[in-house]
Amino acid sequence: MSFTDAIRSALSQYAGFGGRARRSEYWWFALFLFGVGIVAALIDSALGLDFDATTGGPVSLLVNLAFLLPSLAVSVRRLHDLGRSGWWLLIGLIPIVGWIVLVVFFVQDGQPGLNRFGPSPKS
Repeated sequence: MSFTDAIRSALSQYAGFGGRARRSEYWWFALFLFGVGIVAALIDSALGLDFDATTGGPVSLLVNLAFLLPSLAVSVRRLHDLGRSGWWLLIGLIPIVGWIVLVVFFVQDGQPGLNRFGPSPKS
């Protein structure tokens, strides 16, 4: 899946938590969000709207709120591709260890063929 296809797919399923997402869709969308976050922080900084280094400014806040639902949706669909429930995202609330577990999940190849969440997006 190309970069533009991944962004289009993730945003077209803005709040779609059903189905499966390929590894490429998840990681390309994560890269897109990283770039958008940097641009938003630069805009905040250029306008002198920084609150502090951790919260950012109002532009960053609006961008984060706008992309919260699609980032959760694509993460849940990525877990579905592995045959795991979307509730596994909650393990990310455990500092460091939870994040490592999620990264390990997200880099794994999806289950081939059909699983309980639908057909493989690769085929």
